[in-house]
Order: sequence, then C-alpha cells, then structure tokens
Amino acid sequence: MLYSERVMDHFEHPRNAGEIEDADGVGQVGNAKCGDIMRMYIKVDENENITDVKFKTFGCGAAIATSSMATELIKGKSIKEALKLTNSAVVEALEGLPPVKIHCSVLAEEAIKAAIDNYYQRKNGGEGVTVNDACAACEH
Repeated sequence: MLYSERVMDHFEHPRNAGEIEDADGVGQVGNAKCGDIMRMYIKVDENENITDVKFKTFGCGAAIATSSMATELIKGKSIKEALKLTNSAVVEALEGLPPVKIHCSVLAEEAIKAAIDNYYQRKNGGEGVTVNDACAACEH
C-alpha cells in the first residue's frame, strides 16, 4: 500500500496530537471492523471560533494522518466552517489515500462533528442546538 508523502509526514510528525484538559467539546468515534478509535478535543472562544484542537488516535498510520490533517484544517476556523469539513477535503489535503483507508477520513470528519456536538450539549446544559441544527443553520 502506497501512501503520499503528505500522509507519511502527518503520520510520522502528527500535528496537534494530545489532549486539552479543559476542552469545551470532546468527541470520540470508532470503527469496530478495523479497531480505529479517534478522540477530538476542541477549545472554543466567545465568538465560536476553534482556538485549539487536539486529537488522540488509536489506529493505523492513515487514521493518525487523517486526524492530524483534520485538526489542521479546522484550527482557527469558526464552528460553522468546521462543520463544513468533509472527509473528501481531508483526503484531498493529504494528496490521496488508498481506497481501503478512506474510512479513516470519514472517522476524522465524524470525530470533529462529535466534538462540536458535545460543545453544544455542554453549552446548552445537555439540550438545545446539536450539530444537525447548527449544520442546517450554516447553509452549506
């Protein structure tokens, strides 16, 4: 299986790896078939901009690379912008993934959306706006 240089760079030198102790939102997703688990942490300011994002991933090189790239693509962006991130954008930013590893990019997208959903749940006392509502509001 051949990986692009960019995938290898993000695997060997992941960006934003770790956790945020006082995160405003935490999302975790996994794939039972391959065993990959991704946890995303986001820090959000009063204007709903993502000021920091970190990840912890248990999985293959592609899972680590897609987690790393996804965090790079949303750091400093608004929540509305982050909700527009697709797995295809992650794959494109990594200059491609083998077809059997595309599911890793899907997990990265889902982990970010889960962290944002968790942020809204915490902000609204466990109720109110969810990712689906916010996503509808962002009109993409």
